[in-house]
Amino acid sequence: MMRTRPLKVALLGCGVVGSEVTRIMTTHADDLAARIGAPVELAGIAVRRPDKVREGVPAELITTDATALVKRGDIDVVIEVIGGIEPARKLITTAFEHGASVVSANKALVAADGAALHAAAEEHGADLYYEAAVAGAIPLVRPLRESMAGDKVNRVLGIVNGTTNFILDKMDTSGAGYSEALDEATALGYAEADPTADVEGFDAAAKAAILAGIAFHTRVTIDDVHREGITEVTAADIASAKRMGCTVKLLAICERAADGESVTARVHPAMIPLTHPLASVREAYNAVFVESDAAGQLMFYGPGAGGSPTASAVLGDLVAVCRNKLAEATGPGESAYTQLPVSPMGEVVTRYHISLDVADKPGVLAQVAMVFAEHGVSIDTVRQQGKDGEASLVVVTHRAADAALSSTVEALRKLDTVRGVASIMRVEGE
Repeated sequence: MMRTRPLKVALLGCGVVGSEVTRIMTTHADDLAARIGAPVELAGIAVRRPDKVREGVPAELITTDATALVKRGDIDVVIEVIGGIEPARKLITTAFEHGASVVSANKALVAADGAALHAAAEEHGADLYYEAAVAGAIPLVRPLRESMAGDKVNRVLGIVNGTTNFILDKMDTSGAGYSEALDEATALGYAEADPTADVEGFDAAAKAAILAGIAFHTRVTIDDVHREGITEVTAADIASAKRMGCTVKLLAICERAADGESVTARVHPAMIPLTHPLASVREAYNAVFVESDAAGQLMFYGPGAGGSPTASAVLGDLVAVCRNKLAEATGPGESAYTQLPVSPMGEVVTRYHISLDVADKPGVLAQVAMVFAEHGVSIDTVRQQGKDGEASLVVVTHRAADAALSSTVEALRKLDTVRGVASIMRVEGE
């Protein structure tokens, strides 16, 4: 039997995502009630600019006092889609203190302070759900946290930022340079006026921290994630990748060490073979591979951003949290029992593609090969092209530690015959 008294929901933020959440809650009210077992009522919407026109948003629900809204005491669930660290953190903890559970899309906050938020939720017997914080509409957090709770996850590898994937895809398919591809992404609305969070990898790093923490049952913050963006990727890098039968993607990679005693989390551009499923992920889409002992390889694919996809994830969490409220129970909280350390990037082992500008004369290749050998980095392939006394030398290594590769490059820079290091890129997905 359905309960007649509605569950009351407070919405913090009413931008692109918040407006879509409001629309879905209004137009699908009957379906949501049937799925939950009780009606849900939007009791208030906190915004910074109350005079802004918001089509389809009831004006009587608008307030600028977010703190008063979450302190009301009759609010069952708070949906937070304002982003950033403060005031979001304070509003969420205040909501817990006043008996509300929280659904959030705030990747930056969860990646920075997830442990404290989970602790606050547990202290007050509340839920903290954040499916929308990672990969938009793609169900990823809940499958890792619940569906795979009985399995051992060893690796999470994926494209988790639509803006950078769009830019790199355009560079690959059209031959455009980075700046030209960014301009197109901005014109189409895929990139913000200030794209720093996306193109420098901050957005993907936050998502990597969240995924690593859930997958490996340990605490990983954004400060633990090695981060490189795509601003240094050139058309020449894309062309080199094509010659190798690869394409370039910004990847989030979270791995459990072979001995199981540590984990790593990193975000950086990488070449991946065209035969790898991630190579075919186009434009602003996201895709994530999960590798585990029992399930093997799983792939999650779909739109990773935008109002409707993100709102879909928010509403999925809302239904789950409301069901828990009716059952007077809570869902899974933080699982950090393994307490595994996060290894530094220097210990990460992978393959590398290094492009060198060198003098075009006998003995250069032998000198370069000697430097690699002295630093314990094995060479897989070498390609050399020369003209008018100058040459380019492309070296692809076997798997080597990042620290060993770094020391190798420093030694190469000291050779008189090496004019410069044009680019260094990791090779993944093999």
